[in-house]
Amino acid sequence: MQSLIVVVPAYNEADVLPAFHGRLMAVLDAMPIASRVLYVDDGSADNTWSLIDSLSTADERVGAIRLSRNFGKEAAMTAGLDRADADAVVVIDADLQDPPELIPDLLARAREGFDVVYATRAARDGETAFKRFTSAAFYRVMERLSDTPVPRDTGDFRLMSRRAVKALGALRERQRFMKGLFAWVGYRQTSLVYHRDPRLAGKTKWNYWRLLNLAIEGLTSFSTAPLRLATWLGLSAALFSFVYAMWILIKVLFWGDPVRGYPTLMIVILFLGGAQLLALGVIGEYVGRTYAESKQRPLYYVDEERP
Repeated sequence: MQSLIVVVPAYNEADVLPAFHGRLMAVLDAMPIASRVLYVDDGSADNTWSLIDSLSTADERVGAIRLSRNFGKEAAMTAGLDRADADAVVVIDADLQDPPELIPDLLARAREGFDVVYATRAARDGETAFKRFTSAAFYRVMERLSDTPVPRDTGDFRLMSRRAVKALGALRERQRFMKGLFAWVGYRQTSLVYHRDPRLAGKTKWNYWRLLNLAIEGLTSFSTAPLRLATWLGLSAALFSFVYAMWILIKVLFWGDPVRGYPTLMIVILFLGGAQLLALGVIGEYVGRTYAESKQRPLYYVDEERP
């Protein structure tokens, strides 16, 4: 590998960006490989873009892209990867939870013949026990339900070869779950275990609502298991209703049936209604994603760009 580009998506990271850039450039300066940095500002509302613009002006090795609005991290990463022309590409966040000092180790593993080297978290400092639990549960559910295995406890921090990036660029779906897409392209992949640090400054942009939506995105993008679950739930409800109806019929024929059973009737109605609404909700998730894909809107728009 003769060249390297580090793609850094950033959204409201003005508090941490100077420290991140200093550590990253120190790493790249010490490496015997032609290296560049490409920052992608995902429509930040603070002065993130002005900092990136000044870094690009001061150092010709620094490129910059500003999206026309906040399209989301998945689209920001895609914008950077679309413009990454190098033998190796590293994706890393700017919050310094993923240490730039690990990049030489990623390169070393890639030279062993791997196209993708993803960083697997051995520990997650600075996060609550509930967040660690839900994250671990999500990856294990994805591992069981998805047809494409998604590595456990692995974020977006990784190195990819030129052909892996080119293959990823051919996937233009609008509903993007990048962790799944990284795995879907295949090629030789391996992990590098590391200790994840707490965020150096600023606030995380991933609240529980956004994380829940991302989890739904991942499950519906890479698995039809929710649809199968809705089918089995419907079949179970129908079977239960049939058995219960037979019991009511037998009871009436042999013992009669005075006017009773209102609580039981309500339980059955509520159960069937809930099962139907759940199935409709699952189907609606897939229909909504099909609708979004059918519109064929661009993944992002670029407002400004610095070579």
